[in-house]
Amino acid sequence: MQDDEIISLFFARSEDAIRQLDVQYGRTCRSLSHNILGSWQDAEECVNDAYLGAWNTIPPQKPSPLLAYICKIVRNLSLRRFRDKMAIKRNAHFDVALQELEGCLPSSDTLDDQIDAKELAAVIKQFLDSLSVENRVIFLRRYWFLDSYREIARRVGLTEKTVSVRLVRIRQKLKALLEEKDVPVSG
Repeated sequence: MQDDEIISLFFARSEDAIRQLDVQYGRTCRSLSHNILGSWQDAEECVNDAYLGAWNTIPPQKPSPLLAYICKIVRNLSLRRFRDKMAIKRNAHFDVALQELEGCLPSSDTLDDQIDAKELAAVIKQFLDSLSVENRVIFLRRYWFLDSYREIARRVGLTEKTVSVRLVRIRQKLKALLEEKDVPVSG
């Protein structure tokens, strides 16, 4: 079923909208949440909460693309749950992915003084647009979907080592672009 058909079901307030959303994007949503939380049970709860969030916001929202919309909800709910659980236990996979990016992210203490969030988003969008499709997929799968090197390698048909090297080079390019735009970076 196409996104516009699923959205029409939401607008008609048909419960089939949630079923079709799950058929179309449930696996991706659960995988995204699991990559953050490390628990299939917690991931399932976050995805169900995201579906409720979609139900409550469509209408009036008419998201396009629907996958990005539902993934953003899932990711935000999963990150919130991760933060809540962080004091109790840590997720090494999630922590490692974020530590990889630390050296090319703006330092939080001076971000407000140098560039606002919209400007930073524009710089990152420009950066992503400059990447080849394959490198963009690798970057987003690692830092948005939090996929492991093994999973990324399987998806794009490369070795884990090649994925690792590409990510190092991509992070270096991002850091250079941010420095060129006078965005202070940590590390």
